Amino acid sequence: MNAPSHTLLSVLKTIVAKHHGGATAAPKASTAPPRHEHRSGSTKAPAGKGGAVLLFVLLVAQLMVILDITAVNIALPSLAKDLQLSGSEVSWTITSYSLVFGSLLLFGGRAADLLGRRRLFLTGLGIFTTASLASALAGTATALFAARAGQGVGAALLSPAALSIITTCFHGHAKAKALAAWGAVGGAGAAIGVLAGGLLTEFADWRMIFFVNLPVAVALAITAVKVIPSDSEKPRWRGLDLRGAIVATVSLGAIVYAISQGSSAGWTSTQTLGFALVGLVGLAAFAVLETHTETPLLKVRRLGDRAVGGGLFLMLVAAGSIFGLFYLCSVYLQNVLGTSPLVTGLAFIPLALAAGVGAHAAGHVVGRHGVRVPLASAFGIATVGMALLAHVGADGTYLRNVLPGMLVAGFGLGIAVVSVSIAILTGAHETEAGMISGLNSTGHEIGGTIGIAIFSTIAAGTGVLAGPHAAAGISHAFIAAAVLASIASLVSLAVLPGARHFVAKLQLNPHAMPVH
Repeated sequence: MNAPSHTLLSVLKTIVAKHHGGATAAPKASTAPPRHEHRSGSTKAPAGKGGAVLLFVLLVAQLMVILDITAVNIALPSLAKDLQLSGSEVSWTITSYSLVFGSLLLFGGRAADLLGRRRLFLTGLGIFTTASLASALAGTATALFAARAGQGVGAALLSPAALSIITTCFHGHAKAKALAAWGAVGGAGAAIGVLAGGLLTEFADWRMIFFVNLPVAVALAITAVKVIPSDSEKPRWRGLDLRGAIVATVSLGAIVYAISQGSSAGWTSTQTLGFALVGLVGLAAFAVLETHTETPLLKVRRLGDRAVGGGLFLMLVAAGSIFGLFYLCSVYLQNVLGTSPLVTGLAFIPLALAAGVGAHAAGHVVGRHGVRVPLASAFGIATVGMALLAHVGADGTYLRNVLPGMLVAGFGLGIAVVSVSIAILTGAHETEAGMISGLNSTGHEIGGTIGIAIFSTIAAGTGVLAGPHAAAGISHAFIAAAVLASIASLVSLAVLPGARHFVAKLQLNPHAMPVH
C-alpha cells in the first residue's frame, strides 16, 4: 500500500482501541518530552465551530500525505511508461518517498515538541507542496525521485506535527473523538487513494496526482494560520538529534539501494556488497550514537524487550508484505492483464475490506489471548493468501487468480498489523510511549520500503515487468512473500511473550492500545 500502509493501519488501530473500553492510546508524538521541556502552543481545547475547523484542517493534511502513497501505486505503470522506467527502477517512485518519510518520523515528532507545532506544521506543508509541484513537473526519473524524497521530508514534519496539535488542543471526550477521526481518515485514505489514483490516471494524467495537492495546500495554509494556536515559546534547537536522523536515513537508503539494484548489478558485485556494508555499518554507528546522545531519537536498549524488538521485526514483515501485495497486484493487473487504472483502483476495495475484517477480529482476541498465537495465525493465513496469488499467470483473470488470494492475505495481514502494533506499544514504559509509538510507525514505513525493494526486484528478475512474460517474475515474488510470512509466523511463536504475561502487562498499561 503506504498501502499503505501507514494508511490502512491507522483505522485498524482505532478499531482495536474501541474494543478495549475506549481507552485512547498514547499518540504518535515520537518523542514525548519530559515535563521540564518546552511545550509549544496553547493546550486549551477548542470549542464548537473553531474546534471542528481545526480538526478538519489537520485531517485533510494527513489525508493528503496518505493519498500521495496509495494513489501513486495505481499510477505506476503509466508513470513508468511516460518516464521510461524499467525493472526495479519503478519501485523507487514509492521507495524514495516512504524511505525518507519513515526514517524521519522520530525526528519530526521531536522537532514538533521543541520547535513549535504550528511552525513545524506550516514548514512541513510548505516543503510537501513545493516537492509536489516538482514531482508534477519532473521530466526524468532522477528529478521525480528527488522530488518524491522532498515530499517525504515534508510529510515527516507535517504528519507528527498535526497529530501533536490534536493531542494538545483537544482533551477528554473531544480528544477521543478527534483521534478516532484521525484513525478513520487513515483507513479511508487507503480506499480513497486507489480510487483517486485510478480516476486521475484514467481521465487525466498521472501528474495530476501531484498537481491536485497545490490548491488544497494553499487553502490549508491560509486556514491553518487562523485556527492553529500560535506557538507561545521560541524554538529550542538544542535536543534535536539531527545527526542521528541523517545517519539512520543514509544507512537505510544504502541498504534499500543495494537490494533494489542487486538483480541488475549482481548480488555479489562490489556495488551491491559495498552499499549493503555501508548501510549495516551505518546502522551500527546509529546505535552507538544514540547510546551516547543525551536526548536520543531512540533508546536502543528498549529493543532488548521481546515485545518491542520482536514486534519491530514482525512489523517490518507485515508492512513489507502489505506494500508488496499492493505493488505486485497493481503491476499484474495493469501490465499483464491490461486492466485500466480506474478498474485497478476498484479492484483493491475488497482487499481494504478484508483487512478491516481482520483488524476487527484482532481487536476481539488480542486483549483476551495475547498476541503470540493471533500473530502466528495471522501470518499463517497470509502465507496461504500469498501462495494462492503465486498462481498468477499470463492468461489469468482477476476473479480466479487475484481476488481469492487478495482476500485471504488481506484478512491475515489485517490481523497482523493491529496485533503487532499492540505488541510493540505494550512493551513500552509509560514515559517512553511516544518514542515507542514513533518506532512502531517508523517500522511500518521502513518495512514497506524494504518490502517493495525486495519484491519488485524479484518480480523484475525475468528481465521484463510488462506483458505476458512478466507473470512469471510476479509469481516468484508472491512465493517469496509466502516464505517470508511463514518465517514470521514461526518467529511470533518463538519470540513474543506468552498470553498470560502479555495480558497482565496490557492491564497494567492500558494506554498501549494504539491509535496511529
